[in-house]
Amino acid sequence: MLLPESVLHSNLFAILAAFVAINTVIYASLALSNVLPKIYPSDWVTNRNRRAETRGIYPDLRK
Repeated sequence: MLLPESVLHSNLFAILAAFVAINTVIYASLALSNVLPKIYPSDWVTNRNRRAETRGIYPDLRK
C-alpha cells in the first residue's frame, strides 16, 4: 500500500478527496462546454423586428 489505512480513513483525506472530485467535475464541464457549439438565445426567441419583405438587391432570393 502507498498510504497507511489510518490516513485513508481520516477526515482530512476525505475533505481532500471531495475537493478533487468537485474540481474534476468542474474541469470536465468546462472542457465539454468548449467542445460543444455556442448557443445563441436569439435563435430560440422570435424577433418582432424582422421585415415582412426582403429589401436587398435580389428581392426574390429567399433564405
